Amino acid sequence: MAVQPHFDRRALLRGGLTVGAAGALGLTGAGLASAATRSTGAAAPEPRVYTTAEWGARPPSSGINILDHVPTYVVVHHTASPGNSEDYSLEHAMEICRNIQTYHMDSNGWADSGQQFTNSRGGFVLEGRHESLDVVRGGTRHVQGANVGGHNSEIIGIENEGLYTEVDVPKALWDSLVGLVAWIAGQYGRPVEHIMGHRDFNSTECPGEVLYGRLQELRDAVAGTLGVRSVAPAVWPLLRPGDTGARVRAAQHLLRAKGFADLPVDGVFGASTRRAVATLADTHDIEQHACAALHHSKVDETGYLGSDLWPLITPGRVRAGGTDEVAKAVETLRRSAGRERAGAGSELSTLDWKRLLA
Repeated sequence: MAVQPHFDRRALLRGGLTVGAAGALGLTGAGLASAATRSTGAAAPEPRVYTTAEWGARPPSSGINILDHVPTYVVVHHTASPGNSEDYSLEHAMEICRNIQTYHMDSNGWADSGQQFTNSRGGFVLEGRHESLDVVRGGTRHVQGANVGGHNSEIIGIENEGLYTEVDVPKALWDSLVGLVAWIAGQYGRPVEHIMGHRDFNSTECPGEVLYGRLQELRDAVAGTLGVRSVAPAVWPLLRPGDTGARVRAAQHLLRAKGFADLPVDGVFGASTRRAVATLADTHDIEQHACAALHHSKVDETGYLGSDLWPLITPGRVRAGGTDEVAKAVETLRRSAGRERAGAGSELSTLDWKRLLA
């Protein structure tokens, strides 16, 4: 998760009542919380959260920024480093928090831990950034952290100890995650479709393929706790080196339309596609946001095509005639899904593209 704070240069908000939309409606601060709460049912009980004082946190190096509005999204991370420990003790959970804070402050130069909460493999929930617990209890404001590039004013982030690219989370961690997210969503009146993963905002593996694959199960569990309807959000896919198929072929057509004319369209995410994606990110000053420093030293996520890059290559209109690269991308996706042919000059919204790529 170790990402630099990168504030809203290209914040592409995913549906619902966003902070910007709320401001336009005159709903900020307590007014936004009150309006949002009407969309939820029963409140969830507050879990036992060990405070920064209890786990021995260092004082922040500068003031904590508390924003006068509620967060829009609850975001799930995995720590990736140091891996999947078999030590499920509270003492180990506290040590993890101290190690994360040390790295974020001393290596990244941040004021404090980047995440608002940490959830251990033993099922212990700990406060991350100072003041996060009391501010969530209030239900009307937001401690700004540093855990999702470009969206930190909208995000409350939960670090889940471990690496979940191939293995599942322990039951204790899962149960505590459900309880924590349900409490946060209830406090802030967040709809369950705003429970997201880190990769829904940046081109990163985080929170791991396995944990990410369970996010709808998490939304369903939270919805059951709160007594509300569960909804699955439309999201951008993450494409990585080694991937194959229609989505890769469509991405290659779209990259060719953006000037990478020599890129082959073979449906294989190989070295040339990776270079094109990396160049696209550099050209548009999109910073890379890795899960964790140690994990990133072994797994290079450069050239991953995810949520912060798809909007750069998915235009809003398919040109009449249907022979250009964008039209070919659309037809590739439609054929793959068994859908009817797109009409000439079709308008395509962000939601349309997400559905095509699903």
